[in-house]
Amino acid sequence: MAGIFDALRAEVAQVPVVTRIGRVAELARGTLRVTGLERAALLGDRVEIGAMGGEVLRLGPDGAVVLPDWSAEGLAIEAEVELTGPAEIAPDDGWIGRIVDPYGRPLDGRPLLRGPNARPLRAPAPMAATRKRMEGRMETGVAVFDTMLPLVRGQRIGLFAGSGVGKSSLLAKFARRVAADVVVIGLVGERGRELREFTEKVLGPEGMARSVVVTATSDRSALERRRCAWAAMAVAEHFRDQGRQVLLLIDSITRFADAHREVALAGGEEAALRGYPPSVAHQIMALAERAGPGPEGAGDITAIFSVLVAGSDMEEPVADVLRGVLDGHVVMDRRIAERGRFPAIDLLRSVSRSLPDAATTEENALIAEARKLLGAWDRAEMMIQAGLYVKGSDPLVDAAIRVWPSLDGFLAEDAPIDGIAGSFRRLRTCLA
Repeated sequence: MAGIFDALRAEVAQVPVVTRIGRVAELARGTLRVTGLERAALLGDRVEIGAMGGEVLRLGPDGAVVLPDWSAEGLAIEAEVELTGPAEIAPDDGWIGRIVDPYGRPLDGRPLLRGPNARPLRAPAPMAATRKRMEGRMETGVAVFDTMLPLVRGQRIGLFAGSGVGKSSLLAKFARRVAADVVVIGLVGERGRELREFTEKVLGPEGMARSVVVTATSDRSALERRRCAWAAMAVAEHFRDQGRQVLLLIDSITRFADAHREVALAGGEEAALRGYPPSVAHQIMALAERAGPGPEGAGDITAIFSVLVAGSDMEEPVADVLRGVLDGHVVMDRRIAERGRFPAIDLLRSVSRSLPDAATTEENALIAEARKLLGAWDRAEMMIQAGLYVKGSDPLVDAAIRVWPSLDGFLAEDAPIDGIAGSFRRLRTCLA
């Protein structure tokens, strides 16, 4: 009962005692100039203009510049603008199994109460000197991640993939099977028709039972799509601070960066590399740093961030920035998907920075042997397929030809029932 009344008190507490009202003074190029709030508003505060929301982008002596959530069509000079305060969200344990928008409002047709404590969307990362070390290998349910690309508690990895190569299916498999207490999924800019399919069919009841899904579909404003990633992180931090192990999946950081670009350009920031403003690098790094091992006494946020890479271009700005701050990256290749192997992971271009510490000496030797043979096959594949390779020319290539079918099949396998130990036994059999 106490929890119910806490939630009710939180709902009542958010009702403002004093309402600050400004007026629209100018409408131009998608933004509004609002007077009467310049001494009360803070940068990043939310406002409401009738049924539409917005965010304060700039403040000056002649008023506040506001970016509305939607087109300003239909607004008029002197329209009322209500200041609603800083961007916050109030997660609650009752959100598990639910779908919410970046404002904490339910999207599944059922009522949902806010938590007793509001959290800022853009919170600082835990102090670096107080954070725990990454440790404790996690079972993932996928053989290749249980062996050659291990995931440990508090690790942050990037999933770099183009469209249509099985990225969503792999993320859903993580949500169902990775050993975590709570899963928080941020779907940034996804197609609206895919939300129900993802939650009901791909994720399924098993995955939803321990998940909170935060989503802003592709038709939502840039402000809302950008806020989606921050809201998912804030929800993950709520559970981390309770001492729980949290798996955070954000799909995708590319759409988060695109949304930030729209907002930053509207606020007057200059475009730089490939049209992205300079601030996009900091926004990506600040978001990634909030995940990871928690301080002593708290849980950890193990995070998987997906990145959309056109043509497997790992040097494009978003991929390049994110790869530099993560603890590993996984590259999914369209050519592998086209020949029917899923997950379509290019192991030779992927790496987990939890190695070698996350594996024993014997396990590291198996991983090194598997990578060496896959590398030998990759270098000689064109000659082999063309019939130009002569058996006996290179003993390493001969060994690679012998084990490649079983090793390639291993990369597509789910983990056996006995988890990590069983996956390594299966890998040893493939290399025998």
